[in-house]
Amino acid sequence: EGRPLTGLSLSGLSVGLRTQVQAATPPKPNIWAEPGSVVPWGSPVTIWYQGPPGALDFRLDKEGISVGWDRQKLLEAGDKAKFSIHYMGQDNTGSYQCYYSIPTRWSEPSDPLELVLTGRYGKPSLSALPSPVVTSGGSVTLQCGSRQGFDRFLLTKEGEDESSQTLDGQRCPDGQTQALFPVGPVTPGLGWTFRCYGFNRDRGPRGKRSPQPGTCLSPGLSGKPSLLTPQGPVVTSGQNLTLQCRSDGGYTRFALSKEGGQDLAQRPAQRPRGELSQANFPLGLVGTVHGGRYRCYGGHGLSSEWSAPSEPLELLVAGEEPADRPSLSVWPGPSVGPGETVTLLCQSGNRTDTFLLSKEGAAHRPLRLRSWDQDGRYQAEFSLSPVIAAHGGTYRCYRSLSTDPYLLSQPSEPLVLEVSGEAQSVRLTQQSKAGESQGSVLRGDSPPQGGVGAGRCNTRSGRQGLAGVEQRC
Repeated sequence: EGRPLTGLSLSGLSVGLRTQVQAATPPKPNIWAEPGSVVPWGSPVTIWYQGPPGALDFRLDKEGISVGWDRQKLLEAGDKAKFSIHYMGQDNTGSYQCYYSIPTRWSEPSDPLELVLTGRYGKPSLSALPSPVVTSGGSVTLQCGSRQGFDRFLLTKEGEDESSQTLDGQRCPDGQTQALFPVGPVTPGLGWTFRCYGFNRDRGPRGKRSPQPGTCLSPGLSGKPSLLTPQGPVVTSGQNLTLQCRSDGGYTRFALSKEGGQDLAQRPAQRPRGELSQANFPLGLVGTVHGGRYRCYGGHGLSSEWSAPSEPLELLVAGEEPADRPSLSVWPGPSVGPGETVTLLCQSGNRTDTFLLSKEGAAHRPLRLRSWDQDGRYQAEFSLSPVIAAHGGTYRCYRSLSTDPYLLSQPSEPLVLEVSGEAQSVRLTQQSKAGESQGSVLRGDSPPQGGVGAGRCNTRSGRQGLAGVEQRC
């Protein structure tokens, strides 16, 4: 249990409202908490309240009951006072309001300040209904729920326009309590982050109120689909692009969204193979506008409910200017012994913030390294250590600027890495066919034993390890 409220007041604060609120009631004061109204167990918090210059007394109520304190002077020309809680506990939770007085009368009460205790109970769940993807001008309902019997829920919005709201919990037939927070209309280009908290209001002598039965909604479908593209994560400007959303969850329709976009494209599902349903989303000829992060959702029939989103798919668009093409070379070479290190060096004379290394046939995203300047040339080193058969294949590197991370230069000339399984030697060759954009698949005499993966990085040196036991940057 938490300790009782302790703190300091900065005024002679009366113990009761001794003057009736009259028609010309002074405006309400401001009230806030520092560092915030959501307080971890055992942490300190300060409640501040402020009225206009000339305020004589302040009063602080918790759940309609006056909080006692010592009489002291007001801060800052008599317009501000504070109440300190040195150790946040269950006894300190609840709704606080403050008043101030001027000669002959008291002000209106401030807006309620809800102090919420965290760190003692399990986290509630937070779901967006029907989906976290909302069209411009639309609305969404955020459902905060828990099986721990909370009778109040707090929803906070993070960002430039921070805000919070509190609702009573509703008891559902399945035993959980929840609150439904309407959000909207949604403004294009704004990504909002919400968090929810559950708590039990301290109601003093009036006792704890049990959650009342109410409207209970189900969260989104749990089976998230998969999103992929046959062209791979790097696409070339001018080629036809299709994204495919698929699932074994029996969905009858799919929706595709792009991060920062306003439209939610929808397609009916097809079933070309057994229980697997899918939908193709043709995006036409690739342009720079197609670069970005995509997700897809599954739905049933005419329901407005969508599944959880797929894992994000990042599309990188390669540019059209040959002058932007970086160079890719190998060091040492052209051959190395088993278990040794191969370094792929990507360079450019043009300004570059990041270099990317891709391997044909790999499903993962290209590896990224920040560039560093060496005698007027931008470069980065990607290290293979120790070399194994799975490293065989065709590599290309790209350059990009931080102002548009999804837009890449044209690729370097392809570099082919050939691995001999029996001799455990590595032979590196470099294709020189200009403008080649299609490469070979993984090659090697021994079966693949691993893929390409990112390791620990030190961006100052511009190196990165790939699927090795020990990797450097």
